[in-house]
Amino acid sequence: MKLFIGGLPGDIDETDLREMFELYGDVRSAIVVKDKQTGKSKGFGFVEMPNEHEAKETIELLNGVKMLGKKISVTQAEENNRNSSSNNRFQQNRPMNNNRPNKRNY
Repeated sequence: MKLFIGGLPGDIDETDLREMFELYGDVRSAIVVKDKQTGKSKGFGFVEMPNEHEAKETIELLNGVKMLGKKISVTQAEENNRNSSSNNRFQQNRPMNNNRPNKRNY
């Protein structure tokens, strides 16, 4: 099960995140999402735990706890289904040409 972790302190790295979650079960992967330009944490990440029971228990135990003074949220990550019908409808209604006309001076 993939977990979303929000509200991470900026100085937490993937090793810290993995080690914290390994206290509650087996961890397949741990990722801290970083800004591409600065390399700094965006304050959230994902942990994948192969055992669903351990993952659900971890959510209950860690959601809302303080980590280095910041309250974190731990929830089941939502699937990113790029091929869903609602997403396709949105894309069909989006303008194909993103060029905007020049502003007029009035």
